[in-house]
Amino acid sequence: MGDNKRIALVSVHGDPAVEIGKEEAGGQNVYVRQVGEALGRQGWQVDMFTRKASASDAEIVEHSPNCRTIRLVAGPEEFVPRQEIYGYLPEFVEQLQKFQQQQQYYYPLVHTNYWLSAKVGMELKKHQSIQQIHTYHSLGAVKYNSVKVVPTIATTRLNVEKTCLETAERIVATSPQEREHMRSLVSSKGNIDVIPCGTDIDRFGHVSRRDARRQLDIDPAALVVLYVGRFDERKGIETLVRAVGQSMLRGLANIQLAIAGGSRPGQSDGIERDRIEGIVDELGMRDFTRFPGRLGDDDLHLYYAAANVCVVPSHYEPFGLVAIEAMASGTPVVASDVGGLQYTVVSEKTGLLCPPQDDEAFAKAIDRILSQPHWQLQLGKAARKRVEQKFSWQGVAAQLSELYEELLVEEPAKQLVSVSA
Repeated sequence: MGDNKRIALVSVHGDPAVEIGKEEAGGQNVYVRQVGEALGRQGWQVDMFTRKASASDAEIVEHSPNCRTIRLVAGPEEFVPRQEIYGYLPEFVEQLQKFQQQQQYYYPLVHTNYWLSAKVGMELKKHQSIQQIHTYHSLGAVKYNSVKVVPTIATTRLNVEKTCLETAERIVATSPQEREHMRSLVSSKGNIDVIPCGTDIDRFGHVSRRDARRQLDIDPAALVVLYVGRFDERKGIETLVRAVGQSMLRGLANIQLAIAGGSRPGQSDGIERDRIEGIVDELGMRDFTRFPGRLGDDDLHLYYAAANVCVVPSHYEPFGLVAIEAMASGTPVVASDVGGLQYTVVSEKTGLLCPPQDDEAFAKAIDRILSQPHWQLQLGKAARKRVEQKFSWQGVAAQLSELYEELLVEEPAKQLVSVSA
C-alpha cells in the first residue's frame, strides 16, 4: 500500500485501545477507535497514536489488518490528567517523528483529536509536510462558560484552538451546532466540514427489553432510567439524580435508576462518584439506584435495551455519543438542550430536550416518557430509524475518506523532512 493511503489519527490523552469507561476514556476514545477500524476496512492504513499511560501497556495493539494503536512514551508511563499533559507534548512529537523514521515512511494526512493533539499536529507541520485535519471533541470557549473555576491552562488551550481552526487544512465539526460555536466563539477563519460521530448499528438494537432485563436481573415491570458515561461534574449526573428524586416524590412508582460508568478511587472520577452517591443517600434513593460500574462489550448494549429512557444531562456536549447509542437501541433520550445534542436528539420525535442543570425540567420530561408507554415505543422506533439513516460508523468513515482523498488531490504528499535524533 502506498504512503498516500496512510493516515495517522492522533489522540494524545484518549487511548483508542483502552477499555471504555476508565478515567479519560469516553466518547473520544470510541470515536478514534471506530473511525480507525472503519477506515481500515475501506483500504486506509491507519495508525492511531496515543500517550503510553502505563508501563505494562503494550506499545503496539493490532486491532485489524489495517488498523493499530501505537503508544508513545511522553512523560511518565503512568496516568496523567489531561490538564497536566501539555508539557509532555514536545516529547510526544519527537517520538512520533522517530517512529516514522524507523518505519521509513511518513503520514501525508494527520487527523488530530482534542486540543492537545491539535498542538501535536501544528508542531509536526514545522518538520514535515502534512495535511492536518482536526476534530475538537470539546471547545474550550464553550466549556469554560460552564465551569465555576477556569484552569490555568485555559489561555493556552484557547490560543491553540484558535490557531488550529485558522491553519489546519480542514476542521471536522460533529454537528452544525459545533460549527456555529466555532464561528461565533473561536474564529471566522478556517475550513469546516460537518461530519457526525457514529455508532455500531449492528451492536445495538438487536435484543429485546425483556431478554436484556432477564440477563441483567432487572424487574420486568420496573421503569428504568439510565445514565452512561464518565463521572464528571460537567456530565450533569446530579441533575439526573435530583430529577428522578422529584419523580419519586410525585408518586411515579417502581422507578429504578442505573448510573453506569467507571471510577478510580482518589482520581477525579472517583471523587465525583462519591459525591453523587452522597446525593443518592441524602435523597433516600439508595434502594432503587444501582451503580453497575464500567460497562463493556458484554453488557453495554443490554443496559441500553433494558432502559425505558436514557438521560444525557451534560452541561455541554459537542456531539453526544451516548445519545445515539441509546437511540440505536430503540431507547428514547432525555438530554440537555445544548451543543450536538440539539442535532442528535429530535425533541418530541426521538426524545426530549431540556435546559441544562434544570432538575424540574428533566423530572417532567422523564415523567412524560415513563407515563406514556405507547409514545415511549414510538419515540424508540423513530430514534433507531434516525441512527440508521445518519449515524453508522461506516457512513461516517466514508465521508471522512472522501475528505481525505480530496485533500490528497489538492496537495500531493511530499517527502519527510529529516529530523535529528
